[in-house]
Amino acid sequence: MNADVIIVGAGPTGLLLAGDLAGAGIRVTLVERRTEQSPLSRAFAVHARTLEMLDMRGLADQALATGTTVPGLLIWDHVKIGMTELPGRHPYMLITPQYEIERLLAKRALDNGAELLAGQEVTGLEQDGGGVDVRVRTLDGDQRTLRTSYVVGADGRYSTVREAAGIPFPGHAVAQSMMLADVRLAERPAELLSVNGVRQGFVFIAPFGDGWYRVIGRNHTNGDLSDEVPVDFEELKWLTRKAYGTDFGMHDPRWMSRFHSEERQAVHYRAGRVFLVGDAAHVHAPAGGQGMNTGLQDAANLSWKLVAAVRGWARPGLLDSYERERHPVGRTVLRTSGLLTRLALLRSPVLRAARNQVSGALMRVGPVRRAAARNMLSGLAIRYRTPGATFAGAGRRVPDFAIDGGTPGRLYEALRGGRFVLSTRLSPPPGWSDRTDHVVPAGAGTRSTLVRPDGYLAWASDKPTSGDLVQALTDWCGPARIG
Repeated sequence: MNADVIIVGAGPTGLLLAGDLAGAGIRVTLVERRTEQSPLSRAFAVHARTLEMLDMRGLADQALATGTTVPGLLIWDHVKIGMTELPGRHPYMLITPQYEIERLLAKRALDNGAELLAGQEVTGLEQDGGGVDVRVRTLDGDQRTLRTSYVVGADGRYSTVREAAGIPFPGHAVAQSMMLADVRLAERPAELLSVNGVRQGFVFIAPFGDGWYRVIGRNHTNGDLSDEVPVDFEELKWLTRKAYGTDFGMHDPRWMSRFHSEERQAVHYRAGRVFLVGDAAHVHAPAGGQGMNTGLQDAANLSWKLVAAVRGWARPGLLDSYERERHPVGRTVLRTSGLLTRLALLRSPVLRAARNQVSGALMRVGPVRRAAARNMLSGLAIRYRTPGATFAGAGRRVPDFAIDGGTPGRLYEALRGGRFVLSTRLSPPPGWSDRTDHVVPAGAGTRSTLVRPDGYLAWASDKPTSGDLVQALTDWCGPARIG
């Protein structure tokens, strides 16, 4: 084997996965066509659950330093989906360029020992019962074949890995001729993150925090132009004035492009020894800024399962659970982003008025407002189906909590080891220290829990016995290793 795992694509999703695997001692190779990082970026939003994932890797504070936080999203010029009532340490969205997140994740992956093959591309693969042969070609045309146990396609919507694995990618276009630009604004918008749809089209504005703003727009009056047609900056300013009553003194664009928005999802996220993550598995409209977040959480879900498989302690069906858990999440994101986009694209004055009235009324109802923030955007409400579980909260996100005994001082710091965390006041049974870390929860009456490496609840009990701990650890972490 040239590597235990080969990851195709060194974007944020592939880099987080590589960092997790390499940190666990897995031999991982990244294959990336680019030879340097792009200074331009389509993704810009980091939601609360992704910030928690970064916190579990010691990167949240560094990520926050690269951008600006916003308290919510203003839609239809007056309806606010607020984040300030979200539970946890991050009741907001972080607006930062994708390349800043890439930079942090790339450093972590390489520091952990991942190998990066830059300027090389995968041209095909064949798998058998013992592994996968991956054909790689350099920019000079030299070709070779690498052997690995598993392959992960993190190579985007036009994924070579997905095509080679024979996984269908059905879907359709949602909106054509979308304009994108990074610009300066002479006037700061009253709301930092907003979208408004009018008869002529819609415009979305987000701040990067360094004086630059991301503007996305769709002009209904201009027809469906191909992606190759250059963006007319004056057209974008005109559309912004129609949507907001001002163009905010928009000037000095550093990047403009045109794109079309699609809704597609791979029929399967796994084919034998091949897995798909990120845009290779799902693409959708940019509304809500969920694309990069969903991909990063794909990687966090898959990484510890691949570690278990390579190390030989994965329980039967563990690798299959990646698709079972993440495919429904991808489907929900497609529906949510598609709904927001279609509402923004409404042309009828009657339908737009109904949209504004109904959504405004709903957001004034506290439980509905909080549910919208948790369920539509933040990622905090994700719950993974856990067959056979009989305890409350199975498969849910575990909120951060304080730990007795100094360092680490809280759960998410304890999860930085990339292992399961057993939180209990009982003495941990021997034989699982290579796969689990033991902590003592602060506060009396706290139940015992086994937290997965991705921060979701594997097992819990209010009054466990030592035998209960052994059973839970065996179920999730394989048999004990003594000696």
